[in-house]
Amino acid sequence: MAVNPELQAELDRLGRSLRERLVELITELTPGADLTALFLDVPTVVEWREPPLYHYAALFRGMRPSEVPAAELAARAAALLGAAGWEVRTWREESEGRPVCMVGGSRERVTLKVRTGDHTSSVMFEGETPALPLSEPREFQWPEPIRTEETVTPGFVLCYECDGLGACSYCGGRGWSLGGDGLRHGCRGCDRRRYCLICRGAGQLAFSELSPYQLGYYRDRDPG
Repeated sequence: MAVNPELQAELDRLGRSLRERLVELITELTPGADLTALFLDVPTVVEWREPPLYHYAALFRGMRPSEVPAAELAARAAALLGAAGWEVRTWREESEGRPVCMVGGSRERVTLKVRTGDHTSSVMFEGETPALPLSEPREFQWPEPIRTEETVTPGFVLCYECDGLGACSYCGGRGWSLGGDGLRHGCRGCDRRRYCLICRGAGQLAFSELSPYQLGYYRDRDPG
């Protein structure tokens, strides 16, 4: 995949914005947290489309100071996000019958969530960027066959499955194909191996080693 520098730069910019805000929230709300456990170094694939979609995402657990109630910590989180220009919303949920304070923030389709409750000292921080492609869509170019009638080895015949292609004749050597849902699905023709399973990628088969069943494909063929 040829990465488009502009698309990569935009996703990286959003990733830096996410990290900056997470670091501020974690530092201010859960002092002493180990920020080396905040993994936001590289984007990951969120959907195997064509081209694939990537995002930056993180899940981090900090410890709420014992003297700060959950509602107060949530209010602080909302104030920090609001001061930074983020859209903020707060709500309450239940976890096993116990109230949980939730704070959500969004900006440029980057989303953050802070979760805390008086029943636990843990504070959960979640964040992710929008999912973006890192390359432009391009039409798949079917590979050229590695064997033809003119280049087949003496005593061999073109593979009856791939007709000399060598690569899987179902997916063209990609190991996957696009489904109706727009997602990549592993090729059933080669089990993601990319090459033809009959000739093992050779594009040809030794005529003398063909089984009676395989010979049925060459009734009108001269083995050469």
